[in-house]
Amino acid sequence: MALDASIDAADTFPKLLKRNVAVRGDRPAYRVKEYGIWQSWTWAEIAAEIEAQAKGLIALGLVEGDHVAIIGRNRPELYGAMVAVQMAGGIPVPLYHDSVGEEMAYVLDHAGARFVVAEDQEQVDKVLEVSDALPGLERILYLDPRGLRRYDHARLSRLEAVAEQGRTEGDAGELARRIAGQDADTTCVMLYTSGTTGRPKGVVLSNRNIIETSRASALFDTLVETDSVLAYLPMAWVGDFIFSMGQAYWSGFCVACPESEETMQHDLREIGPTYFFAPPRFFEGLLTNVMIRMEDAGLLKRRLFHHFMAFAKTWGPRILDGEAVPLPQKLWYQLGALAIYGPLKNTLGLTRVRVGSTAA
Repeated sequence: MALDASIDAADTFPKLLKRNVAVRGDRPAYRVKEYGIWQSWTWAEIAAEIEAQAKGLIALGLVEGDHVAIIGRNRPELYGAMVAVQMAGGIPVPLYHDSVGEEMAYVLDHAGARFVVAEDQEQVDKVLEVSDALPGLERILYLDPRGLRRYDHARLSRLEAVAEQGRTEGDAGELARRIAGQDADTTCVMLYTSGTTGRPKGVVLSNRNIIETSRASALFDTLVETDSVLAYLPMAWVGDFIFSMGQAYWSGFCVACPESEETMQHDLREIGPTYFFAPPRFFEGLLTNVMIRMEDAGLLKRRLFHHFMAFAKTWGPRILDGEAVPLPQKLWYQLGALAIYGPLKNTLGLTRVRVGSTAA
């Protein structure tokens, strides 16, 4: 369904979520692979969970302007938790999940986070390790309960329990008031730099910053609700926040989360995204693997591969850009697509990609 390109009607993520439920409530918003099986969450389902979490956070004492750290791999529940925090009037602060405790302590202290939403035992342990140096930290909410049953729960709560409290005891009127009080200039997220050249620096971005950027880029790439993307880049990185949050909420496409970093390449082949971003080193790694494997192939396969790849470097860009090229070159390119390009893209999980990009 065509949507108004204006930001005015939906200038915050909670409002975009409400719009998506009304327009495409039964379409998949997230897919996640767990125990080898892909499971889907529709926009209506994720919205109900987010609203319950938001009311639960308010019941826990979250006040408007509070910072809430989000730590973990790409998971629908953690993306949803960021919107739940926004609904409740807080500011989500995603952290790099591979940070050590000391690095997390600096960000948590600098942001003044009262609450932490952690994916699993590993992330909870890292926060507990430095919690004595964080007097402002009040509670850690965790997603995966495995390994945490015998922990002291004086400052721990399961995220699912918080959502259940929101469903049964939440104040819907207070939640509605907080959502209504937000607009394009309300703070959307606080993202920290990776800290490679010094201490990480917190960057405060408004809804206008994120949604306008997402809207413009989605319109430029003609992203629509039938597209899909694989979310495998760090949630704390601004790029992932644009792709997996901003553009996903604006366009309504589906965000697929891999089972683990180790299975990412296999999951990429299974999900077959139509929209894919990767840094140069990812594509360099693919190229290296392909070239190494081709060295073990038979002589005929090697010659066909190198011939058609050289042909594609010369004529591929012009053909794909729709330029006028001689008919023999078009036909030869189609033959190459049948023999080499198509099977190779299928093996790499890139067959369905219609919008692909990279950046240093």
